[in-house]
Formats: sequence, structure tokens, C-alpha cells
Amino acid sequence: MRDMTFPPVSAGEDPPVWTGGAFVRSGKSTRVLAYEVGESGWSDELTELHESATESGTHFIDVASRDHAINELKRALGTKPASIMEVGCSAGHLLADMRRNLPNAILIGGDYTLGTLIKLGEKMPDIPLVRFNLADSPLPSGIYDAMVLLNVLEHIENDVAATRHIERMLKPGGVAIIEVPAGRNCSTIMIGSCSISAAILCRACARWSKDPVSRSSDENYLGALIYPAFYLAKKLSQSSPKPAAEREQHVTNAIGATSRFNAIGHAIMSLEETVGRAVTFPRGIRCVVTARKPL
Repeated sequence: MRDMTFPPVSAGEDPPVWTGGAFVRSGKSTRVLAYEVGESGWSDELTELHESATESGTHFIDVASRDHAINELKRALGTKPASIMEVGCSAGHLLADMRRNLPNAILIGGDYTLGTLIKLGEKMPDIPLVRFNLADSPLPSGIYDAMVLLNVLEHIENDVAATRHIERMLKPGGVAIIEVPAGRNCSTIMIGSCSISAAILCRACARWSKDPVSRSSDENYLGALIYPAFYLAKKLSQSSPKPAAEREQHVTNAIGATSRFNAIGHAIMSLEETVGRAVTFPRGIRCVVTARKPL
């Protein structure tokens, strides 16, 4: 199956083969196909920190983010069989949502951190998992019907190279569903490099998306209805900056505090999803973009 084609990890090897539960590489079985990656500001420890802070993916912002991605995938792909790569799959919450909501999809998970993928492989033995660097991707061209990146590009220093690889790996007519914090001024304290804003993202996608799935989604925001409260909280936080050694715990505490309002948050975000189908919000917490590669 072409959608399960992967290049050799090392020179002189045969291409690895996905068996349905593992990769066979040079006669040996491995759950995660791990390509070489360079240095980055992201790590397994930071992934675990985020997961613990967001209560295993139940935080209302994270749920709304995944719901938005699922709705965009349904709108773009319909019910036809499609290959979907999630870059930055982390603990696999979106992969699980896609498996439930898109039963005909061929799913592939990718991430930068190996430990994260090994743990995920134990929970999801039937989904191929690949460790690779998106800014220097070794994966084939024109292979995916859709690629999803939720809060990933802001951690990649060479985001321009990353978006070019997204375009390259998509099939003609394929869609990219991308989400980033809506600009440095209103994003949470990020750990690692944070080099892309909503405006830069929209311009990057516009370079190769002459026929976007929806003009409104190309410029829309997530968290628009709670943005005023979010902005005020960030301003108060910025008025008393924390030492670098305390920032990780500060982020954890801040996310944990907002989790107490999950019930209200879910209701607000559900309303926002409905309104957002007809309205382009002027501002929000995260920028969401859906772009289609030209045929």
C-alpha cells in the first residue's frame, strides 16, 4: 500500500515494512520507526509536563482544538478512505478521536520525541508511529490526503522548511489542518522556540494554497469568546514575570487552574464552534488554518 511506504532509516538498508503491528527493519521488528533528528528545545519531559497539566487531554481548549480538526477533516475528506498523518501526536488523543470519527482513514502518527512514541505504541498497537524532524523530513512526497499539526509549528525553529515539507508530502488536492498560538503577545509562556505567528502561518499556507477549503477557516481563531479573560490573565502574569527556573511549574499551575472551569469552557467552545461556521473572529487564543494543496 503506497500510503504505508517509508524510506530506509540508514543507507544500504531495504525499506522498512509495516506489518499491521510493527515495522520490520533489516529483519528485526520495531514498534516505532525512528529516523535521525537534530537538537530541539522540545523533549519527552516537556511532553509529560503538558499532558499532566491538561489532565490527559480533557482540558476544554484541547478538546475544542481536536473537535475543530475532526470537523475540518470530515468536511474536506468526507467518508472516503484517506491517509492522514498527525505530526506531533504526543499522547495520541487526536489519533484516538480520528479513529472513532473517521473509521475509513489510514492513520499515521509522527513526533519528534522517541519516548513519547514508544509509550503511545503500547496504547495503540495498530497505528504506525514514526519519529522524524518535520523541518528535514525523510518521508516520501505526495503520500498523504491530509496532515494535521496542532500546536506544533511554533516549536520548530525552521518553520518555513517545515511548511514546505507539509506541502511536499501532501497529495495534490490534500489538506493541511494547522493550529498555532495566535501571536506571541497572547500565547501562553512557551517552552522551546516560538517563532511563528498567526499572520506568518497564514502567509506560509497561502503560498501554496490557491484553493483553500474555506476562506473563513483560513483566517479564523479558536478561543475567541474567552479571549478577553485570557488576555487579562496574561497581562497580569506578564506584570510579575517568573524566573526561568519557575516558568515550567507556572505554566502547569496556570493550565491546572483553568481546568476547574472545564464544564463552562466546554459549553462556550461548543457555542463558538457553531458560530465560527458563519463568522470569522477578529481575534482569539489560537489561529486555525485549513489549506488545500493545488491539484
